[in-house]
Amino acid sequence: MRTWPRCSFLAEAAGDPREGTAPPADRWLLIEHPGPWGRNALTQSGLGAGTVTALSGWAGAQGARVTLIRRPGRRVRSGAARRWFRVDSRPGHEEIRAGSFGTDADLVAALAAPGERVAGPLQLVCAHGRHDPCCAVRGRVLAAALAAADPAGTWECSHVGGCRFAPVLVLLPHGYTLGGVPPPDAVRIVRDYRAGTLDPHWLRGRTSLPPAAQAAQHHARAATGATGVDAVRVVAVEQVGESGWRVTLAEPDCTVLLRERHVAAGRPLTCAATTNGWLRRFDLLDLRTDRTAPHPP
Repeated sequence: MRTWPRCSFLAEAAGDPREGTAPPADRWLLIEHPGPWGRNALTQSGLGAGTVTALSGWAGAQGARVTLIRRPGRRVRSGAARRWFRVDSRPGHEEIRAGSFGTDADLVAALAAPGERVAGPLQLVCAHGRHDPCCAVRGRVLAAALAAADPAGTWECSHVGGCRFAPVLVLLPHGYTLGGVPPPDAVRIVRDYRAGTLDPHWLRGRTSLPPAAQAAQHHARAATGATGVDAVRVVAVEQVGESGWRVTLAEPDCTVLLRERHVAAGRPLTCAATTNGWLRRFDLLDLRTDRTAPHPP
């Protein structure tokens, strides 16, 4: 494993595009687990094999991510049962349900339990150092800054994806994923999200949308100035030829034509990688704000 320069600093210097890189997740199950977390958090952090099988099966069937969470600073709530959160991030279905568990059996039961509806958003910061050092080095600083402003809503979490964009911030229930957010800006970003707006500069995408739709929303927000959490709603995603995408959006109405490319990065993309990786890019070919379908060149 390399010691320096780390993957997130290299990606930042190279200007790796963030848009279209949010990992896939229609739903989330967040499990309070103060640690230690293994490199593979679900299978190497002390959960029973049967529990892991049940959680993995649910995740596969629901298009979900199972993520371990803990309070910044690894603060353990003495004598308290641990918390779980079940989050629906699909557009139009956004919801957070929560409960407590004491045993693995309680945790498996949480997959179908009604739970208690949580009104306020949650913010997750990847701080999974055993998966990638950048997430620990940069993520814990960001998590501490957010926890100082909102201790109830802030959690460190296990691996999200896209370690080179550390620190990685996830805004729930919508599943908006941001990368490289400086700690001084993070409190404002979370405050704006609670008020219903997004800072598109750091936005990687929404986890419940395919990569091409994430990239299309990025370009539409840049072109129209739309900042609303529910703005540029995805109406349709169509593949055009081998590498083209036409994405139809609403509120405001626009149609975006993209070309997908895979480009050699010329470097490893994570701190643990030993071979050079590839980047997926979405080039903007055309964008029209009147819903007139652009034609590929």
